[in-house]
Amino acid sequence: MLNTRSDDSAATARPVSGSLDRAETRARMRPLRNGDGHIVFSLPGIKCGGCVSSIERALNARDDVVSVRVNLTLRQASVTLAGSDADPALIVDDLAKLGFDAVPTELSDGDSCPDDSTGRLLLRAMAIAGFGAANIMLLSVGVWSGAQGQTRDTFHLVSAMIAVPVVIYAGRPFFVSALNALRAGRTNMDVPITLGVILALMLSLTETLRGGEHVFFDASVTLLFFLLAGRYLDHLMRERARSAVTGLARLIPRGAMVRQNDGRFAYVRLTDVAPDAILSVGPNEPLPTDAVVVAGATDIDRSLVSGEAMPVTAKPGDTLEAGTLNLTGRIEVRVLRSAGESFLAQMMHMQAAAKNGREGYVRIADRVARLYAPVVHILALATFAGWMIMTGGDWQASAFVAISVLIITCPCALGLAVPVTHVVAAGRLMRMGVLMKDGAALERLAAVDRVVFDKTGTITTGTPIVGVVPSDPGVRSAVKALALHSVHPAARAIVTSMADRPAHIHHVTEVPGFGIQGSIGGRRARLGRADWVAQIANRPGTTVSPAFSFEGDKPISFGLTETLRPGAKEAVAMFERSGVPVTMLSGDIADRAHSIAGLVGISDVRHSTRPAEKIAMLDALRGKGHRALMLGDGLNDTGALAAAYVSMAPASGSDAGRTAADFVLLRDRLDAVPVAWQVARDTAVVVRQNFALAIAYNCIAIPLAAAGMVTPLIAALAMSGSSIVVTLNALRLNKMERRGPRAVASRDPVQVPA
Repeated sequence: MLNTRSDDSAATARPVSGSLDRAETRARMRPLRNGDGHIVFSLPGIKCGGCVSSIERALNARDDVVSVRVNLTLRQASVTLAGSDADPALIVDDLAKLGFDAVPTELSDGDSCPDDSTGRLLLRAMAIAGFGAANIMLLSVGVWSGAQGQTRDTFHLVSAMIAVPVVIYAGRPFFVSALNALRAGRTNMDVPITLGVILALMLSLTETLRGGEHVFFDASVTLLFFLLAGRYLDHLMRERARSAVTGLARLIPRGAMVRQNDGRFAYVRLTDVAPDAILSVGPNEPLPTDAVVVAGATDIDRSLVSGEAMPVTAKPGDTLEAGTLNLTGRIEVRVLRSAGESFLAQMMHMQAAAKNGREGYVRIADRVARLYAPVVHILALATFAGWMIMTGGDWQASAFVAISVLIITCPCALGLAVPVTHVVAAGRLMRMGVLMKDGAALERLAAVDRVVFDKTGTITTGTPIVGVVPSDPGVRSAVKALALHSVHPAARAIVTSMADRPAHIHHVTEVPGFGIQGSIGGRRARLGRADWVAQIANRPGTTVSPAFSFEGDKPISFGLTETLRPGAKEAVAMFERSGVPVTMLSGDIADRAHSIAGLVGISDVRHSTRPAEKIAMLDALRGKGHRALMLGDGLNDTGALAAAYVSMAPASGSDAGRTAADFVLLRDRLDAVPVAWQVARDTAVVVRQNFALAIAYNCIAIPLAAAGMVTPLIAALAMSGSSIVVTLNALRLNKMERRGPRAVASRDPVQVPA
């Protein structure tokens, strides 16, 4: 049982993890409204689902811990302590006992281990093991060919000189992991690996020194090479997964311009900005926290909240959320709540909670590893004991057979079964234009039974285009001249649609929330909201925005439209034919949402949904036992992407959306989504076949090794052979025929009203 005392006077003088002492660690804890305390720890040492479960199990056993969730992707532990006076340094002590270094951090820091030192270590270790294995194998050929006496002993000695430093260096990832696990009173798959490698090396050294006939240096080094290859491939898959929290954290400014007592504005750190402070926010600046407009007017990009590309007008009295972007005019706002309680902070916490929930998925390899290590230990120990009895205490012969059992049962095939298959699948998906960031996500994708699409930016391209281009070249030149002076999305769409040279323009002014006006050829002209443009026309204009007019002329509407993403209708039809229902979630109004859904054949539509409502809907599906695939692109979708069982985002979406998703669609077509789903199902079949092959191999090999019929050398060759069989089976994915949905030929894009 872990120490659960809240006061540890003997430990108060000890530093905690790195450069932070106990007082600084406690200062990092944030008080919650209910009186509890919350702190986030960086855990760079966690490697797998087993680490996650052992940490959560140990910390949840403490009396002063209310809850703990470990995020494997972020390598962070979020801990809630009973009472704000609890000592979080004791948590650091307990994590150290488990073999994990912990440093208090902030949730918004994202991945606190951006330097991929682990990947470089594995790659170097694999290269050295491969070099050692190749050279030792060359020397072994001479022995296998019949070298005797001094020649054989010389080959063994040279092999030992290569194998010892190679094993010491290349085996470190396994040795350190096994040692930490044993110190913490637990086992993992690295424990039998370490035992097999070290015992084979030691027995080989003993045989070399006594001039024995058989040594197993090639077994030790080749085993390490294969296992390091599998470990590195798995590491690459995990490193591709980044946190959406990191993407959102970049949206938060570090400070704000705050009105001082003398009426002037001065830069203040965001953590020091208190409610009711008056801030000045200029064009192209994000709102640092939730606030209400008190002066000025502007256009606001609320895509973070609603997902819709078209901005909205903000005027005094309107409430704005943190992270929304001010586009045109300078405004003054009154702070409603601190940055730590703002809309953006709530989104970050929702995403972290959603990620934590999805991290609860246990990968197939981790599930196998839980049983594998103890079974191997018991078999090897039983073999050693049995042979000690049969040989009358001959420990050398008994160890010889036991080592053969450890080597022949070494999880090389099991270790390669998943990562090799996932790498082959990732290559196949890449050729289809789908980037996979995490192997565990591929396993989840295969189990999907529900699909949820966002609308804007996913089913549609999300970029407004001009549906009606004026036929008069003079009008087009004037419109383009005005549009070039605005950053409004509608203005950018107008500029893109017109190749004409812009007219000469004078006295250009932008009226925030309304549009652009200027003088062209001595005439006043306006581009912007239809009702504002109509004020200079000789008659009321159309209600469709945007519009253009010279003073005294009839307004001209541009009829902005959206374009359906190619393959959207086909993707929906493919899923429906496969018995997978499709739902559309949208922050847009009901009419536009239902219009788009009708075009692509979706009957289940949820409109006007906010980010929290999207997460709640996905949580409800999970509660009913559904495994939902979410497709979204915008900042407002990041929480839903993290909450879904598995998620995808188009490459054209926001950085945060791509970061939160498990897969990224590199091409425009959506019909790649159901095809990727079929590839995931094919991959799951191959993975199960690989495990079956590995298990069948062990069922045949273990009795032979335990009976003393297999030497460690033959065991190493058999182990290598099983790895090759697993790899060849994984390569079958490239030739497997697609069963079910297929990609279709491209069709002309469909335009719909924006």
